[in-house]
Amino acid sequence: MTFASLGLIEPLLRSLETLGYQTPTPVQAQAIPAVLAGRDLMAAAQTGTGKTAGFALPLLQLLTMEGPKVTANSARALILVPTRELAEQVHEAVRQYAENLPLRTYAVYGGVSINPQMMKLRGGVDVLVATPGRLIDLFRQNALKLDQLQTLVLDEADRMLDLGFSEELANIYRMLPKKRQTLLFSATFSDDIRLLAGQMLNDPLSVEVSPRNVAANTVKQWIVTVDKKRKAELFVHLMRKNKWKQVLVFAKTRNGVDALVEKLQGLGVNADGIHGDKPQATRQRALDRFKLSEVQILVATDVAARGLDIEDLPLVVNFDLPIVAEDYIHRIGRTGRAGATGEAISLVCADEVNMLSAIEMLTRQTLKRQNEPDFEPEHRVPDTDASGQVVKKPKKPKKPKTSGGGGKRNLGKWVESGESQTPEPSIKPVRKVPVFNTGPRKRKP
Repeated sequence: MTFASLGLIEPLLRSLETLGYQTPTPVQAQAIPAVLAGRDLMAAAQTGTGKTAGFALPLLQLLTMEGPKVTANSARALILVPTRELAEQVHEAVRQYAENLPLRTYAVYGGVSINPQMMKLRGGVDVLVATPGRLIDLFRQNALKLDQLQTLVLDEADRMLDLGFSEELANIYRMLPKKRQTLLFSATFSDDIRLLAGQMLNDPLSVEVSPRNVAANTVKQWIVTVDKKRKAELFVHLMRKNKWKQVLVFAKTRNGVDALVEKLQGLGVNADGIHGDKPQATRQRALDRFKLSEVQILVATDVAARGLDIEDLPLVVNFDLPIVAEDYIHRIGRTGRAGATGEAISLVCADEVNMLSAIEMLTRQTLKRQNEPDFEPEHRVPDTDASGQVVKKPKKPKKPKTSGGGGKRNLGKWVESGESQTPEPSIKPVRKVPVFNTGPRKRKP
């Protein structure tokens, strides 16, 4: 199969030839004809398999072949993404695909001045890539109109819900023309996303070119168990032992990112960090230096789990496991892209056993464990498996009750000394799904 056989026009084929694209990926082969036919679509595929081209190529062709010329302060197609980094990446890809077309493209996001963006939109753009918050700001300041919108693309919609954009998505939905084409692309689809799709899409075609929520098989994965207080020490040990050259590290919090970067820099390691508190220019500079190998270790929160396209990245380290299991797939998807191989190591402490269990259940695999000599944890990480169960050691039989005691009284039950009845904490994120039908409720007779 070729891109020409999918019905793409000659200017797009020239752009693809320049970029070295030869054969459509499975998601592209299924999505491109469906989008060209005007269908609503929800497509799931592993990260790094070409989802952006899957929606951008047919979208650009439809805008070239159909519809009136864009008017001032308007957009004909809107691509919504969750992060600034992903907005830049998607826009750059769209710009390259549209090199030989008479179309204007632009990206808007927060963290930078809104005034230049307002000026750019005065002439109108054919394709606008945007984060939800900045899009709403521009709309409310009358810098953007959506009357001409033909197509809406939700890219990484599950991440938008994870980041708390549910209310913004509901507001955007009310701003859009009812007659439009809607495309939903993501590496994973939670049940919440499927509910969202049912509200926003019209008779969508569903495309899943890989098993749902499965990590790429090009990534070798394993975990190293360690006590929480020794994670930084273990990371430095592994870095020196294995002579790591370029590593993307994920930490759970912004403070965690800063603390690890400070420790590494104190040891003379060329490290930098990115998270939501840093200005966009600072984040972009750190990412650019990492891509050029000027930075050896880049530490990030999940703001970098999607939207970072780094060629030949050999290793991803989960310094902390993500609270949302789906983010694990996106994190390790930064390596092993486009057919290359990569490695993903997770440093896991006892407090993270429920997150580990959720990841293994989601990915349908039990991650291989290993202990690093001299770093064996004092607080054992319970065994887990792909069924989602935490496998506990069998308890010792209880001693029979005697008049002299022999146990500890706990809510009327006898337990062995040192035995806990505190249940394992269940870490389950709560995400609000936007509800768009807000009409008055009918009263019961």
